[in-house]
Amino acid sequence: MKLLIDMNLSPDWVAVLTAGGIEAVHWVNVGSAKAPDKKIIAWAKSGGYVLLTHDLDFGAILASTGADSPSVIQLRIQDVTPEVAKQLVLDVIARFAEEVKQGVLISVDEDRARIRILPI
Repeated sequence: MKLLIDMNLSPDWVAVLTAGGIEAVHWVNVGSAKAPDKKIIAWAKSGGYVLLTHDLDFGAILASTGADSPSVIQLRIQDVTPEVAKQLVLDVIARFAEEVKQGVLISVDEDRARIRILPI
C-alpha cells in the first residue's frame, strides 16, 4: 500500500508510516502547496496512492464525482499528530487493507472507523 499524506498533516507522518512498513510520501514533496484538492486527488489516483487527510472536502469530491478511486482515509480527530494518532491510523490501515485496494472512504474518529465503498 502507498499513502499520500495531505498538506494538512505533518510531514512527520512519512517516517511513522515507513517505519510501519507502508510506503508514504507527503504532498509537499511531489506537488505545489497551493494545489487544489482536485489536483491532489487526481495525482493520488494516477499513482495508485491512498490519500491520508484531515480535510473533509475529499469525501465531498468523491461523492460529487462518483469516483471509484482513490481510497481516502479521513482523520476526524482533534490531534492528528503522529505521536497521538499513530496507532489509530496503523490499526485502520491493517484492518481495512483489502477494502482499501477496492476503493473506499474511511472516516476515522477516536471511537470508530466508518467505511463506505466507492463510488458513493
